[in-house]
Amino acid sequence: MLADNVVPRRLIAAQATLDERINLRGYRRRVRHVLSELQRCVPDPKSYHPVLAGDRRAEPVTGHLCLAMGHDRIEGVASTTPSTSESRTALLSDIAAVAGTPCYVYDAGTIRKAYATLDDAFDGYPHAIHYALKANSTLAIVRLVQALGSHADANSLGEVDVAFRCGFRPEQIVFTGVGKSAAEIDRAVSLGLLAINVESPGELDRIDQRAIAQGVQARVALRVNPDIDAKSHPHISTGLKSNKFGVPIDEAPALFREISSRRGLLPIGAHVHIGSQITTLDPLSKAAEAVVALARGLRSDGVELQHLDMGGGLGISYDGSPVVDPAEYVRALVAATRGSGLKVAIEPGRVLVGPAGVLLSKVVDVKQFPGAKRFIVLDAGMTELMRPALYNAYHRIEPLIRRDGDEVPVDIVGPICESTDAYARDRHFPPVEVGDVVVVRDVGAYGAVMGHTYLRRPLPPEVLIDGDKWRVIRRRQTLDELLALED
Repeated sequence: MLADNVVPRRLIAAQATLDERINLRGYRRRVRHVLSELQRCVPDPKSYHPVLAGDRRAEPVTGHLCLAMGHDRIEGVASTTPSTSESRTALLSDIAAVAGTPCYVYDAGTIRKAYATLDDAFDGYPHAIHYALKANSTLAIVRLVQALGSHADANSLGEVDVAFRCGFRPEQIVFTGVGKSAAEIDRAVSLGLLAINVESPGELDRIDQRAIAQGVQARVALRVNPDIDAKSHPHISTGLKSNKFGVPIDEAPALFREISSRRGLLPIGAHVHIGSQITTLDPLSKAAEAVVALARGLRSDGVELQHLDMGGGLGISYDGSPVVDPAEYVRALVAATRGSGLKVAIEPGRVLVGPAGVLLSKVVDVKQFPGAKRFIVLDAGMTELMRPALYNAYHRIEPLIRRDGDEVPVDIVGPICESTDAYARDRHFPPVEVGDVVVVRDVGAYGAVMGHTYLRRPLPPEVLIDGDKWRVIRRRQTLDELLALED
């Protein structure tokens, strides 16, 4: 080779970079063969979110792979990430290219490990884990949890139907809800569910009437309100007297005696749920102790229960702050209940699926004017993820592939014409350019399930990763589908 032969010299100089990236490119070659099979995920041209399968923007040569899926959550990683993490980053990049953005992505392994952590912590004590479908009721996710041995907690008849479609039997389903209509009560009674969690004396009357009319006994659990502060966001607090949920715990003994005298009712349990995103053990332990004390008092009155439903509410760490260890939470419940001899039921949702999900979104604009904030505008907004607008909730956000450069304060916002449509404010963030993919983390719970179609924005697709394979479990909604019910 001649010394002045420019092309070979440049090829040799680039060899190190090629070697570093060969695992990514090789992985992508293996993934691309599925594109023809995934054409069903390409939306109607009228969709607001066209999938440009051929639009694979060149990634910066200088940059760091900064996302991977671990066993506990989809995690951020350093630039020295091993090849497994690099392949995961490549996998997310391919999903964004094939399914388009915005797009939800879940990791099955993370869900399986979270479930096993709870289940194993009972250490043989009689229990049932009722997955709270309200956290994420996408069929493939519910089927995954059902296959692990879970039971179901449904907050509407729609969720009851989802549970049936995913293989749950009636005796595995509890039906909760603060305002059940006459039609809902009638159907819930007819289905023979494990328990209808009852919210009021009036609801007891209505259930009793419908059960007698159908010639059956309805199994019921009374939801009690122990007036315990969950110390979470006020919008998701449910265990104070000022909240609309349940009956005051000091009124419960008389109501249980009344239930026992009703021809159409069979009291099988007491139910307590004091809130959501609870990050300390104390309120959860106090609620468990209160309902165990109630059960012991009822036994002395001749009312024998079959289970104590301790509800859910266990929080996860969105910002890196310490939270309750799930196994420690279970052990506390078992310690409080063991002397009663009663079976324990719990209703986890967020802790099972929250850390397993990310939202992939693309940068559509970067704007800043003198003396003003710098805005990073995404193609995802409050229509895809409501939590920041609804609760001022914090989610970690990072570029899928990090560019070199210093972090600066930015507002990360969506495209919706509402000032509340922001995922982060004054967040220090590395440089990004239009077309870059960013990752919003810990969105497996109360993410896609709370999505909506404001501004006629079709719902985004959802993808499930299992090992090194992935599939679309809900394709992107088309505009025609969105309008199908209208005349």
